[in-house]
Amino acid sequence: MLCRPPMSCLRCPIQRVFAAIALLSFGAGLSAQEQTLRVLCYNIHHGEGVDGKVDLIRQAEVINSCSPDLVALQEVDDKTERTGRIDQTARLAELTGLNGRFVHQLDFEGGRYGQAILSKFPISEVTLHWLPGMPDRERRIAGAVVVQVNDLKLTFVTTHLHHNNESFRQQQSSQLNQVFAKHAETLGLPMILAGDLNATPDSQPLRTLREEWQSATEGQADMLTFPAVKPERQLDYILTRPKGRIAVRSVKVINEHVASDHCPLFAEVAIQ
Repeated sequence: MLCRPPMSCLRCPIQRVFAAIALLSFGAGLSAQEQTLRVLCYNIHHGEGVDGKVDLIRQAEVINSCSPDLVALQEVDDKTERTGRIDQTARLAELTGLNGRFVHQLDFEGGRYGQAILSKFPISEVTLHWLPGMPDRERRIAGAVVVQVNDLKLTFVTTHLHHNNESFRQQQSSQLNQVFAKHAETLGLPMILAGDLNATPDSQPLRTLREEWQSATEGQADMLTFPAVKPERQLDYILTRPKGRIAVRSVKVINEHVASDHCPLFAEVAIQ
């Protein structure tokens, strides 16, 4: 709480000047405070758990258990036959109380397949970026949105790199660096990228990404996210840039082994 001088003091011109300086200093201190965000990365496997059941309610419970501000979702169906013609983004937004945006990757079984972003904050400027590799099958994408977090804007990105071709993953990582370097030059916003990169921390695609991005799990060997039943390797990541502006306060794997074939990755970050 800001302590204010009594009115008798403010009648003096000198005291009014000092009071104004104090108020300005206080406001500057507020603007310099960190903005902390809770970020979740979750490959939901079109809602299907390792038991073969499609159950968005239990996946929403996993998301809600983290109280996230931002969520990047991969393998999301939109009104496809295999998942009962449900708009999964809208349903998860309803179940979590978050804003939702779907990013269309390909047409599938009478509906659409792609990725989604959930956000506690207003979302604008949804942009689809196509990545190299296999345009005739499942071409990979990055879906970027601009999020208004109080008085701060940031770019939040979801992506899902190729699952069985290292050369494609390397091309896709290089493209992500190039696309968002230009994005940074144009908008100058802090960025968070989260996704299933289908690559381990020591792989060349991750080394390429770390040239431009900071990994929330850098140097930690116990961040195993796949397969969910008995995780053996890390495939899911939360990356930030610029490196000097966003600090990782905590990071962990959510130990949920049934709702999807991936365990979610959760991080708390602070933006200067």
